[in-house]
Amino acid sequence: MDMELKGKTALITGSTRGIGKGIAIELAREGVHVLINGRHDNEVEQTVLELQAMFPDTSPQRATADLTDRAEREALFGKHPEVDILINSMGIYELMSYEQVSDEVWETYFRTNVLAANALCRFYMPGMISNGAGRIVFIASEEAIMPSGQMPQYCMTKSMLLSLSKTLSKLTAGTEVTVNTILPGPTLSENVQSIIESIYADELLDFEAKEIHFMKKNLPQSELQRFIRPAEIGKMVAFVCSPFASSFRGSPIRMDGGMVPTIF
Repeated sequence: MDMELKGKTALITGSTRGIGKGIAIELAREGVHVLINGRHDNEVEQTVLELQAMFPDTSPQRATADLTDRAEREALFGKHPEVDILINSMGIYELMSYEQVSDEVWETYFRTNVLAANALCRFYMPGMISNGAGRIVFIASEEAIMPSGQMPQYCMTKSMLLSLSKTLSKLTAGTEVTVNTILPGPTLSENVQSIIESIYADELLDFEAKEIHFMKKNLPQSELQRFIRPAEIGKMVAFVCSPFASSFRGSPIRMDGGMVPTIF
């Protein structure tokens, strides 16, 4: 299915690996010119080169910046003053007990997972509204609506994105600008794959078997019983960014593999 996105420009934050990279690949597959973001220019450049080789009809570009740093954000805005699509996929996470979360940790997560995304929306959304069209997508988590208690500082920020998305969506009424949030379940990032490989390092199993063992033992509530692939999330994002998804407005779109047991 052609998503009718060819020629659009998209900024995908945190797109040198994991979910962000999966989204960048799938948007580029649809003919989108993607702006690759990360803090390290060598990783950004490597990703840009990969996408150029995979999709030679598109023009991926570097958008290197630490988005928690105001000066670096301003430099990014100067280099890329307008986009058609903004994907807020950058985020940090770590298993921590509530007692371990200091005020400094709360503030770091708030700045990284919420305020950086909000600053990008504040800059890019007025141009989208002026143009009458645009897409903003936040990447949250099933932890936003079903906190596990294992990383409260992360869950708090992901819940806040749902509220921010709904609030911003109210400002786009009557336009073809939409703001939505996708809530993926456990996803197979590079880091997750390395962790699973290390857990079963002494066992003669292929990765698929290791994944099955891990899911049964650690995530029995998952109905999918495997990790979601970044490409799957990327394809969902591509649809949400397409003109066929205009009726999605401030929506929390669950893609959790059945992790959340409730109807709503």
